[in-house]
Amino acid sequence: MHQPVTAQQALQSARDTRCLEIGHGLLSRVPRIFREQFGDRSAVLVADRNTFAVAGREVAGALKSAGISAPTPIIFEDPNLYAEYSFIDKLESALQLHNAIPVACGSGTINDLVKLAAHHLGRPYLCVATAASMDGYAAFGSSITREGSKQTFLCPAPQAIVADLGVISAAPVGMSAWGYADLMAKVPAGADWILADALGVEPINRNAWNIVQGRLPELLSDPAGVEAGTPAAAGKLIEGLMLSGFAMQASESSRPASGAEHQFSHLWDMQHHTHRGRAPSHGFKVGIGTLAVTALYEELFRQPIENLDVDRCCVAWPDLDECIAQARAALQSADLRRVAVQEIAAKHCDREGLRSQLLKLRDAWPELRERLQRQLLPLLDLQHRLLAVGAPILPEEIGISRERLRRSYGQAYFIRRRFTVLDLAVHTGLLDECLAKIFGPLGPWPIVGETTGGHGSLA
Repeated sequence: MHQPVTAQQALQSARDTRCLEIGHGLLSRVPRIFREQFGDRSAVLVADRNTFAVAGREVAGALKSAGISAPTPIIFEDPNLYAEYSFIDKLESALQLHNAIPVACGSGTINDLVKLAAHHLGRPYLCVATAASMDGYAAFGSSITREGSKQTFLCPAPQAIVADLGVISAAPVGMSAWGYADLMAKVPAGADWILADALGVEPINRNAWNIVQGRLPELLSDPAGVEAGTPAAAGKLIEGLMLSGFAMQASESSRPASGAEHQFSHLWDMQHHTHRGRAPSHGFKVGIGTLAVTALYEELFRQPIENLDVDRCCVAWPDLDECIAQARAALQSADLRRVAVQEIAAKHCDREGLRSQLLKLRDAWPELRERLQRQLLPLLDLQHRLLAVGAPILPEEIGISRERLRRSYGQAYFIRRRFTVLDLAVHTGLLDECLAKIFGPLGPWPIVGETTGGHGSLA
């Protein structure tokens, strides 16, 4: 049962964030909020060229007018700026020139860079959000690419967050659609957590669950308003994204907000995927991942798992060395193979462990299936919502072919130890059968000439 939670109520459960303000005309109030949180410390603005123009310049001027000591702002000029570790090193070098509290002015990349750099230097920070584009503002942890691998580095969320709806609503076309798709991903992420809880793998943290899931239907209710940039819809969206971050703070984990759908995005990140010369947004990749995961759930619901042949599954189950060999065969890059070996070693179970899990699944399936169906939104509904918000619903729209999407199911299974629907499909031996339907003539993404079997194999 979901218990609705407001952002201010969720703030009471946050480990790191002490202040959240969402509203209109808030940039001029940043100095007051800064002083309330950090006293007479100096402040240094961190932004890129775009975010400095839309909000950073005004914030810097307000800080100066309020008499708050402020070194020269740190402005990233690189047009290819992204959340990569080399930029952490550059930011730390700049911050080490003084003891000022960073004021991150931006969205995903700026916030993640400042979050980790500030943590390394033992400083809190304040975030001025410039777009409702992702859920990482209030998240515990920073998602950074290092040595070719997308990793979550544990570090505190901002002590204070300011979201001016005038700035948020005026963000470039598409950024709110990114955020809407990221928020929608909490639907299948919740299903994956229900699954992990039911099988005794990872119990649900009820407080974190209510924070992220309690108002999710309401906060996802107006995709057309988000696309149109109405302040009311922008306010709901940014609140939902903040709630997601607070849930991660409350649980000290990304589990409340991230399931198998994020594994698709992380896989494509680690494969350095680009489309038309640029990496697609995190939100759009997660949106396609959400559709992919939902399609898999819907095919599994059609399977008689309550009659699963557990003995057959156990006989077919590979040992750890065989599973690692499958991962190496499925993944091309050395970085991905290295990650897969670590993650598979952490989550692999022997045949007796598999038997115990599958017996529990078989007995619980009729009731568990109903719970999962109540949690999930139908695939067609998700597609309509994404269309209304201006987000892609076909993998080709982000440069992923249908053949590649099909391969991605098996590859994504290998790169994270978190138990999700991908693990369920692999453990039951049903992945290939489900993929044959998803990419068959009557599936959501038919592949010309596709019949059954083949590409979904983990090998």
